Amino acid sequence: MSLAKLYSRAIRGMQAPEVVVEVHVAGGLPAFSIVGLPDTEVKESRDRVRSAISMSGFDFPARRITVNLAPADLPKESGRYDLPIALGVLIASGMIKPELDYSQFEFAGELALDGALRKIHGALAMAYNAKESKRSFILPADNAVEASYVENLDVYKASNLNEVVAHLCGENSLSREIHEQIHDDWLSKINLDFNQVKGQIGVKTALEVAAAGRHSLLMVGNPGCGKSMLSERLITILPGLTNSQALETASIHSLTKHEVSLTDWGKIPFRHPHHSSSAVAMVGGGSNPKPGEISLAHNGVLFMDEMPEFDRRVLEVLREPLETKKVSISRASYKVEYPADFQLIAAMNPCPCGNRGHSQNLCKCSAEQIARYQSKISAPLLDRIDLVVQMPHLKPEELHNMPAGENSEIIRKRVLKAREFQLKRQNKLNYALNNNEIETFCQIEPKAHDLLKSASGRLGLSARAYYRVLKVARSIADLAGSKVISMPHIAQSIQYRYTF
Repeated sequence: MSLAKLYSRAIRGMQAPEVVVEVHVAGGLPAFSIVGLPDTEVKESRDRVRSAISMSGFDFPARRITVNLAPADLPKESGRYDLPIALGVLIASGMIKPELDYSQFEFAGELALDGALRKIHGALAMAYNAKESKRSFILPADNAVEASYVENLDVYKASNLNEVVAHLCGENSLSREIHEQIHDDWLSKINLDFNQVKGQIGVKTALEVAAAGRHSLLMVGNPGCGKSMLSERLITILPGLTNSQALETASIHSLTKHEVSLTDWGKIPFRHPHHSSSAVAMVGGGSNPKPGEISLAHNGVLFMDEMPEFDRRVLEVLREPLETKKVSISRASYKVEYPADFQLIAAMNPCPCGNRGHSQNLCKCSAEQIARYQSKISAPLLDRIDLVVQMPHLKPEELHNMPAGENSEIIRKRVLKAREFQLKRQNKLNYALNNNEIETFCQIEPKAHDLLKSASGRLGLSARAYYRVLKVARSIADLAGSKVISMPHIAQSIQYRYTF
């Protein structure tokens, strides 16, 4: 046989399009060429494949070998094509005669020079897309566990090229990675609780409202008042991810060098980028685009501490994902898209020195310095943040006498109940309501509506801010178990539209 066709996958954003690896072995002077828009890593597979075949006990054919990675207009990157290329060379040259129908498999794996299979990135994303093909997947042993998270997909693990050959030839079967029952027990393993933060009852209430409707929130307060502590504990009052959300989130993380762990399955992502992060680090990119912090926070929380200290371009790239819930990265020949449905929680000081409003320390910032500092968060971005709350500074002696407050489990039960109301009523959480749905589901009492109109004029709220006040009020009403938005709900929601 002089031609072999095997199947693999490319990675383009969250998609893993099918790639047909065609290997043709013909007479003539020895040559080894790879076509089909390969990048440098793929071209270098010629040397890895040649050595791996020889070290695995086969004679590398001294003939003309042509490898085509189809479709030709799809860029190919990484060493994941080493395994199908090596198998294609062995089959097309007649060195092995498979008993199994190898067209019923998909292959991916980087080969070491001795024929061992090395771990690749993006295995879960590939498996997530591969189950539609109804083929089995053969992967390096280090990738098989994460690929097995995809249900209804047969995943086989191999340690080297010889094991794959033996499996195809019917000499020795590869081990099938069994899909384990996943237990959502991550919450019991983290030592975080709301009652570990004393005081700040008003801010805890705002975080509960934000959790109930999955709203974005900005906390403004002096250094050391508990902004970071409360933000880190937000995930303890949120429901864990569903299996489909966990799979989607893990697929995004598999595209990077982050490990996909079964013990953290269902854990809500909490991303905490440093304020020195670049726009590319936040939104994603690179010559072969990878997801950034915004996409790694998908289905979870993106916490931005010291928000004004981030570069202005970094802050402005948040505006579109906050609305569209996705990130698009364009290159000359293609465009990739990553999901970015995250909950933004941010924190900042009231002024550059941080002492404005402090009960003991004196603020030395001028009015111009304060205005310049606060203006780093543009009005369009601030308009997209649902809740803005001030955190008072508490003296140490005040904290000592304050009760711990409710624990996370009690608050979480209220949040879950409020979310049940929302899903039953509108099949989505309040943050995701569009303007037409707000008119339908945010039923408001006449007096409460009059208060909202009056406050809108007094505060100069935009149309976007007006509807966001309504959505937050809907979440407050859901926490209270009320079907209709009343005066107290609107009043509380308006309080969360704090402006600088």
